[in-house]
Amino acid sequence: MPARSASAPLTAAEARVLGDRAQTLLDELASVTDTPGQVNRTYLSPAHARAIDLVGAWMRERGMATTVDAVATLRGRREADITPETAPTLLVGSHIDTVIDAGKLDGCLGVIAGILAIEEIEARGERLPFAVEILAFGDEEGVRFPTALSSSSAVTGTYRREWLEVRDRKGVSLGEALAAFGCDASAIEAARIDPAGVVGWLEIHIEQGPLLEHWNMPLGVVTSIAGQSRFTFSLDGVAGHAGTVPMDLRHDALTGLAEIALTVERVGRQGTNGLVATVGRVDVKPGAGNTVPGRIEATLDIRAGADAPRLVAIDRIRYEAERIADRRGLRFELTRHIDVPTCPMDEALQAAFARSVGSLGLDVRLLPSGAGHDAMAMARSFPAAMLFVRSKDGISHNPKEWSSPEDIGLGVEALTRTILDLAKGRGT
Repeated sequence: MPARSASAPLTAAEARVLGDRAQTLLDELASVTDTPGQVNRTYLSPAHARAIDLVGAWMRERGMATTVDAVATLRGRREADITPETAPTLLVGSHIDTVIDAGKLDGCLGVIAGILAIEEIEARGERLPFAVEILAFGDEEGVRFPTALSSSSAVTGTYRREWLEVRDRKGVSLGEALAAFGCDASAIEAARIDPAGVVGWLEIHIEQGPLLEHWNMPLGVVTSIAGQSRFTFSLDGVAGHAGTVPMDLRHDALTGLAEIALTVERVGRQGTNGLVATVGRVDVKPGAGNTVPGRIEATLDIRAGADAPRLVAIDRIRYEAERIADRRGLRFELTRHIDVPTCPMDEALQAAFARSVGSLGLDVRLLPSGAGHDAMAMARSFPAAMLFVRSKDGISHNPKEWSSPEDIGLGVEALTRTILDLAKGRGT
């Protein structure tokens, strides 16, 4: 097959071939799960270990050397063709952990696209003046532990050692889980990559929203990632017999939560800069059908495209929740776990993505990301940029999550061309 032009638009058939190759790998990776019939692959779980083995094998088949660092990030490295001893490194990738009952694309597409981009570069006989290291992070979602982005934080040297003490719902600490996984927490600092030797970070991801579909565009260049704050909160009341405690004498933690959840929704609707606020997980205790709930544990997620509206919303929700709890005879406690400011993407890397999208014969669309990504952590130390692939109906974190093979293929080709664009900019 003749080498594909780095400047000509991609035909639908060519995009479909690339997309089908990616989909085959994505389907196989989706079969690696801790729950048959669903895609469940949380951080440091047995399925996560099997996924590292599978993705690592794909990397090695394409000539990359693989390692696993102290926080279980899989790294696949293709050395530079020109002065490899002194060449810098371009970082590419995303994450392979999932939410519960997930789709096949979130995170995983970014890793698979990086692997296929290396395959394409090799097939075209291109020479690179930098190494390419594909990173498959394991803790982007923050589902098992309240520590989202911890894997990418280790790469940037911003890992917080207190995270090792947090526990999952079974009481296992993160430090214990790392040890059981075969990782050495004492070596976390060694996972840091020196920014002086890094070209930047490129991440391709499904949009997880409706804008590209609304615009009828397959790809979009991300301008910034919304800031986000994540909390757990508890409401303590008094558990009692459902048949004997009169309604006016109850201290029902669940009805208190209901009022607080509606307050969260109202504050979110009244906010600006794309503010969203979500109560996402609730644990009712004691959880018996004939008992007034005495304790609630829940999560709160607040995001916005600018920092000020998010911080104002946090203060409003805290103030109103405390008033609700006091009126109902409950004790409210809010604990912040994650607080990430709005993160602009690197303008030079945005431009490189835009040139590649334009070379495919597509209009260039710019859009912010409402979801958090590893690029947020990576941008603390490196120039970082993201490319979005259109999501069907804007659905994500759901088994119905889907992007067409043609769109996926265009994304893989855009990533390939961006790597080659950056190589050309360094004189190859």
